[in-house]
Amino acid sequence: MTSELIKQLLNEAFKPALIEIIDNSAAHAGHAGAKSGGGHFHVTLVAEAFEGKSLVQRHQLVYKALGDMMKHQIHALGINAISPSEETKGSS
Repeated sequence: MTSELIKQLLNEAFKPALIEIIDNSAAHAGHAGAKSGGGHFHVTLVAEAFEGKSLVQRHQLVYKALGDMMKHQIHALGINAISPSEETKGSS
């Protein structure tokens, strides 16, 4: 359920060409963050919004899009945020 909400919020914010969300929460059962209900996720996004932005700026954009989820539903978030031109370079 949390994965679907993450996907919805990121789709609305970035209209990404690619979005992938991996829920690693089960691997962290018993971890202090898991006790409060916060999950462990990794997202990969390819979006125009990241063009010309630094890594820190990209992460800030993702955190902003997820808003209050970062306080409760998400304990740990791995982010791979790339622009379409970077994705093209990586596949050649």
